[in-house]
This record gives sequence, structure tokens and C-alpha cells, in this order.
Amino acid sequence: MTFTELHEIALEAAKTATDKFIEKHGDWDCCGFAWVHASVKGNTKVGKAFKAVGFTKAYGGGYQLWNPSGSSTQSLSAKEAGTDAYVKVIRQYLPEIGVFAQSRMD
Repeated sequence: MTFTELHEIALEAAKTATDKFIEKHGDWDCCGFAWVHASVKGNTKVGKAFKAVGFTKAYGGGYQLWNPSGSSTQSLSAKEAGTDAYVKVIRQYLPEIGVFAQSRMD
């Protein structure tokens, strides 16, 4: 499996998790942002793979992907559910890579 295929699986998991959260709880939470942080160097093979699928340079090092679910909700919890799902998929296939879910209130 290529990293692009893995990324697509993770994006689908993120979308599904966010949609299920909103179905169950509604769009009720405080506003906020959620993103995936990958602790990788951009000049490595893994770093180049992350950049190729849309990760951008993060302040303080590494690379980030904002709102992997693509949801337009403002609910912080819903976006966190999607980000957590994305990270879970990546860690399942690439456990040696430092990939983390991060978020903040708006």
C-alpha cells in the first residue's frame, strides 16, 4: 500500500468519525480547530510522503494537516473525533512515526 492510499483511508475514517459524532451528539460544542501533527523532517522519504498528500510545515517543526475530515462544522469535539480517527489509521500502519492529534478552541 502506498502512503497516498493510506492517507485516503485515513481521510475516510476521519470523515466517518466526524459524521457519526454529529449524528449522535449534534453540532453542539464550542468552536475550534483540529489538526494532525506529524513529527517528521521534510527532507526524508516519510516527510516527502506527508508533504505530497497535503501536509504543510508546522510552526515549531514537523508537518500538519488541518481538519482531515473536511467537515464544515465548527464543533471542536466533532473535529477532534475526525482527527483522532485519522491518527489511529496512520499509527496502525506506521507505528514508528510520531503522528498526533492536536486541537484548540477558537
